[in-house]
This record gives sequence, C-alpha cells and structure tokens, in this order.
Amino acid sequence: MGIIAKQTTNNVLIVVVAFAIGGINTLVFYPVFLSAEQYGLVVFLLASSNMLMPLIGFGINQTIIKFFSSYDTAEEKQRFMSSVIWLPFLIALIVGGIGVFFYNVISNALSITNPVIAEYTWVIYVVALATAYFEIFYAWARVQLQSVAGNALKEIFPRLFLFVLLILLFFFSLSFKSFVIALVCGYYLRLLLMIIIAHRYYPIRLSFQFPKNFRSILVYALYIVLAASAGSLLLDIDKFMIPQIQAIQQTAFYAVAIFAATIVEVPSRAMGQILNPLVAIAINNGNQKEVENLYKKSALNLVIVSGWFFLLINLNSTALFGLLPDVGYRSATLVVLYISLAKMITMIFGCGSAIISNSSFYRISLVFSIGMALGVALLNSYWIPRYGIDGAALATLVVVLSSIGVKIMYLFYTIKIHPFSWNMFTSLLVMTGLYFCCKQLSFSGHPIVQIALLSTVVSVVYFVLIVRLKLSEDLLRLGKRLMK
Repeated sequence: MGIIAKQTTNNVLIVVVAFAIGGINTLVFYPVFLSAEQYGLVVFLLASSNMLMPLIGFGINQTIIKFFSSYDTAEEKQRFMSSVIWLPFLIALIVGGIGVFFYNVISNALSITNPVIAEYTWVIYVVALATAYFEIFYAWARVQLQSVAGNALKEIFPRLFLFVLLILLFFFSLSFKSFVIALVCGYYLRLLLMIIIAHRYYPIRLSFQFPKNFRSILVYALYIVLAASAGSLLLDIDKFMIPQIQAIQQTAFYAVAIFAATIVEVPSRAMGQILNPLVAIAINNGNQKEVENLYKKSALNLVIVSGWFFLLINLNSTALFGLLPDVGYRSATLVVLYISLAKMITMIFGCGSAIISNSSFYRISLVFSIGMALGVALLNSYWIPRYGIDGAALATLVVVLSSIGVKIMYLFYTIKIHPFSWNMFTSLLVMTGLYFCCKQLSFSGHPIVQIALLSTVVSVVYFVLIVRLKLSEDLLRLGKRLMK
C-alpha cells in the first residue's frame, strides 16, 4: 500500500485544510455574514447543481478510470480519451437548450415555497456544467496515479474562494447577487486550472477516431450516469426537498450539521482518489487477491481513522453549536449523529463501491442507486413534514444501512470477498465504548475550552488503545514514518 499511503497522507492533509477553511465558512462566516435565507439559498443551488452534474458528465469520469488501464498502446489510449471528452458537451447542449426553452416553468416550479429561488435558477445549470468537466479532467489526472494537485483544487480551492468572497461580501459591501455571480466564475476558474494540470500529466490531443470498444464504453457510461444521477439524489435530495416543504432557513441549519458530520468521511475522500484507479488496475489485470487485499485493508483503516473523527464530532456537537449566534442551529444535534453514523457504515464497506463500479458487475450499481434514491425520497416525504430536518437525516441513515448491507452480501455472493476482520470489530468496539464513556464527561468554561479538553482526552485514549492493540500495521508504519 506504498503509493496509497503516500498519496493518502497528502490527500488527508489537503482535506483537513479544506475542512478547516470550510469550518470557518460554515460555522462562522455563513451564519454571521449571510442571513439564514441567503445561506439556505446558496446550499439549495449548489445541492441542485450536484444532482444535475452526473447527467451532464455522462459518467465519463468513472468511465476514464475503468477503461484507461485496459488499453495497451499509447494510440489506443489517445483515441479513448479524445472520444469520451466530447460526450458531456453534447449532453450539456441538449440540457441547456431544454433549460433555456422552459426556464420560466422550471424556475416557477422550484420557487413555489421560497420565491427567492426564481432569480437564481440559472446557477444550477452553469455550476453543474463546470463541475462535470472538472471531474472529467480530474479523472484524467487520477489514471496517471496523480491525485494530489487535483484533490487540492477539488477540496481546498472552492472553500478558499468562498472564504474570500464572504469577506468581500461583509467588509467591502459586495452585493449578494455579485457574490453569487463571482461564485459561479470561481467554478470555471477551477476548471481551467484542472485542464492545465491534466494536460501536464497526459497531453490532451484531440482525435476523431474511436476506439474499437466504443460501444462498450457508451453502454458503461450510460449505466454509470444513471447510477450516479440516482446516487447524487441520495446525497443532495434532502437539501432539495427541505425548502419545498419547510422554510429555507431550515436548509441552513441542516447544512451546518451535514458539514460537521461529513468530517467523518475525510479519510475516505482522501484515500478514494488514489484507491479507485488502483482497484481498476487490479481488476483489469485479473488480480483477485489484490482486489481482496485492497478491500479488507481499506475498510479496516477507514474504520479506525473515521472512528476517531466520529468521536470528536459527536462528543463535541453540543459545544460546537453553542458557538453559533442563531439558536436554530442547536436543533441539528441529532442530524449530526444520524449522518455521521451513516458515514461510519459506509466506511465499513471500504473500497467496495469501487470494486463494483470497475468490475463486470457494474450494472448492479444502477439498481442499488435507484433503490437508495427512491428509498430516501419516500422516507423524506413522510418524515420531513413530521420530524423536520431530523427526519431527513434519519431517512439517510436507514437507506445507507440497508444499501451497504445488501452491497456487502452481493460482493460476498458473487466473488466471495468481504471487508470484515477481527481487528475491524475490535476497532468498532473501542469506538463505541469510548463514545458512551466520554458522553458522561463534562467540562466547564467556554465552548472552545470544552471542545479542546474533551478532544484531547478522547484522542489520547483512542490512539493509545489502537496502538497497544496493534489493530492496523499500515497505520502503525505510517505513524512511525511521520514521527521520523
């Protein structure tokens, strides 16, 4: 796991920096510099663009990762890369044409409950287009096993750009409309930088010759775009549905809680950037043993590291929300618990999703994604009116628990591999025991002092137990290397 450890370490640092900047934006700047309505609008627009992005991208980012390593010659690789880059452009023209023709109908439909949405509906499409092509050129770099620079653009750049815009908005009287326009421009600046980086790793030479297996590529891309579209609904449909049912301010409260809970998946976001192409290489080479090795090791290491983040976030959530000026944010404590539990369940699956999407069983991804999207939509429609944002989070938890269980059983049934080990179960026991023990601890003083003290106690005890029990050789080696 040498290349994984090296690039994962760099990517973890990038994601940690990104989340630190995002934390300032989400917990300090957004609640203070924007009204809850404005913040909720920004969250809604970006979440909606995330749902549209897979359709425009046509699954080409994952298609590049799956097929690139299967070609033997430079000419075949060049034909493949040149042919797939045009497909999202054609889709974007069709979607854009429909959007222009039916713009008033779409904007009016989205703004029935919250009229402020109507003026900014166009943002959804233009951000989705920039994000789709960014992911394509990022995949272009990742198949060269170069994930760090692109990950910095993916994670740090948009948060840092927002950081600057929020300062301009508050201290230099930038209007909210100008803020939104500048935000859109930032996504296109990021895309331009990613194109330059991708070209440096693997020169972009346009060709109008198709690879021999172009039909297989189209079929795969079609399945992936459908699966990814359904999957994006699972991630963002709650932020889309909440403003349609409740006041848009609730979206702001929900977004802060989601941000806090999402910190649990920092290790996965870092490791996945390099792990996904390595899984594709192992599958294309028919190396079943390496696939199983990546599956088990990724699951164990993600559970251990994400378990630490889970403890820090949930044990400090009350103190964290106590720092925010609007008391409405404090109603989201349960959201943090439910969503972070869902993230932990996903960590148990390790690189299982990459195995499915890069294997001959990729078609089943569509079934899983549609089932999850329908499940969360149905549960949201029932629970949000009754339980508010807590209901949206609970819907996500139930759907993730069910789907991960089914996926684990599917991989075990088809290729006889599973992510479990005694060390993983021990890690989960350590995390659970510490959570219930430390939940009883309380420190007096300012919320920041409480967070610092409790985090120190939890971190020391957790990592002492992990080291003494020797639960992960990879993490022990990484720790020794970092200490030198």
